[in-house]
Amino acid sequence: MPQPITVSIPHRLGQAEATRRLQTGLSSVRSRFGDKLTVMEETWTGPHLDFRVAVMGQQASGRLDVVEDAVHLEVQLPWLLHVVAEKAKALIDRQGRILLEKK
Repeated sequence: MPQPITVSIPHRLGQAEATRRLQTGLSSVRSRFGDKLTVMEETWTGPHLDFRVAVMGQQASGRLDVVEDAVHLEVQLPWLLHVVAEKAKALIDRQGRILLEKK
């Protein structure tokens, strides 16, 4: 089994505000990448998200944890998607930083 991809994004928003921004901002990410990504399951429990997505016909699952000063994301990719793991990691990091940018 391949190693999961992990992304940690620091922020200065506090847990509640970072969680709020991610919950509202993920819908814009979904609409922007809807032709490539299908969200099959999204379950928020406070500042914790469990999710399952389909990308290029393959399913991936993961979790996201929001803490006071960072967001930690872990995604388990199937073998076929591991060839795009670094690109996915960079995209997740970039989009996450945009959502968590202090305004």
